[in-house]
Amino acid sequence: MARHIAKNVVAAGLAKKCEIQIAYAIGVAHPVSVMIDLMGTGAVPKHLVKKIILEVFDLRPAAIIEYLDLLRPIYRKTSAYGHFGRNEPEFTWEKTNMVDVIREKAGL
Repeated sequence: MARHIAKNVVAAGLAKKCEIQIAYAIGVAHPVSVMIDLMGTGAVPKHLVKKIILEVFDLRPAAIIEYLDLLRPIYRKTSAYGHFGRNEPEFTWEKTNMVDVIREKAGL
């Protein structure tokens, strides 16, 4: 999910680079920490990017599973040639489908 969010942030033009770290605690649905690093390339302030991310994306584990449709049997495809940087429709975390929403919330 962090990759999906970072790709959408970059595709929306909020930064040229984006790294996201999400931390969870056992028994707590919402993340205990969400860290954003724009590596000095942000077109908007980092605190605004974090605010937008938390508004747009539901980061509870069950919501992530549903949003990325992770319960499909895609194990064979993900085990061959890696699971990042692929354009097949099964790799939902590679989509940049939230760009318009992010741009609108950022005022771009």
